[in-house]
Amino acid sequence: MDRRDFIRTSALGTLGLSLAPSLFTGCSTPAPRTAGSDRLELSFKPYDLKLKHAFNLAKNSRTHTPDVQVQLRYGDYIGYGEASMPPYLGETQESVCRFLGQLDLSQFTDPFRLEEILDYIDSVAPDNRAAKASVDIALHDLLGKIMGQPWYRIWGLSPEKAPATSFTIGIDTEEVVRQKLKEAAPYRILKIKMGLDNDKELVRIIRSETDRPICVDANQGWSSKEYALEMIEWLKEQNCLFVEQPMPKEMVDEQAWLHERASLPLIADEFLQRLPDVRRAYGLYDGINIKLMKSTGMHEAYQMAILARALDMKVMVGCMTETSCAVSAAAQLSPMVDWADLDGNLLIANDLFDGMKIVDGKILLPDRPGIGVVPL
Repeated sequence: MDRRDFIRTSALGTLGLSLAPSLFTGCSTPAPRTAGSDRLELSFKPYDLKLKHAFNLAKNSRTHTPDVQVQLRYGDYIGYGEASMPPYLGETQESVCRFLGQLDLSQFTDPFRLEEILDYIDSVAPDNRAAKASVDIALHDLLGKIMGQPWYRIWGLSPEKAPATSFTIGIDTEEVVRQKLKEAAPYRILKIKMGLDNDKELVRIIRSETDRPICVDANQGWSSKEYALEMIEWLKEQNCLFVEQPMPKEMVDEQAWLHERASLPLIADEFLQRLPDVRRAYGLYDGINIKLMKSTGMHEAYQMAILARALDMKVMVGCMTETSCAVSAAAQLSPMVDWADLDGNLLIANDLFDGMKIVDGKILLPDRPGIGVVPL
């Protein structure tokens, strides 16, 4: 697809819906509706998320995250959704817009046929998980608004049970790490990105500033099972709660060996994508990290959490760098999890929404219908 075709496709997603002026401009207006003519109408637009700090991981670094903003309309109701595409997921703004442009949601006149709609979206093309998540989130937001209830209440969850969220400290220079620690002062738990040669030094810098609990995400950075075990036992002495994805996801036998010996909980991240992966993770990891951009959205994420609980596994809900739209959608699950890492909106400088809040380090869910966001 050349640049001209991409711009033309992404502008309206071939479905020609007028969107909220605060998010989308220059879009055409749909034809006037007649009684009983309401159908689902989809629109989308690329958007770049600007990071406050460079995001450094074991395998890459970036200063922005490609994103696509989505709106789904039914009558007078509008649901908001989002696809965030960090490079390792393999999706791009172009691929997301191409996928969304293939959807014909106008065939659906009843938005409450959730399973039917999502099965159709999943059948259009394989993979494209973030693209599918964007429509799933918008559909949940839409349905919650029609019902006049937030999704945590629809799911029967108690908002006061939402946990504290961790705040991410990426791999960086000592000066920048100390600056990030100042920004993280309101948060009760720190999430440390690891997987390079200076892992212990990074923890020592943090421990010189604070004794708050930490959790570690190695991002597949430890390729030796013996070294991974050594690091985990050392981290236990540093008041570490758990370790995410210590080794490459392909190293299944090594992960099983590590799981038998590690004294800290091991959480599947890159290993885990969708619902069938929960059973694959059982016996290799102690818990799972659910992210909407990998699970294709809220519907499957909820199913994954239920299955993990049935298998007596720990559950964590996480996010990518995202606006408050997708983060607030993920936060609807937070009362049913053990740990949360929902700081993606705090890491960007150009959020588009007001949504979930962090008060004294703890997730505060807005008492608004749907996913609880309003455009800024």
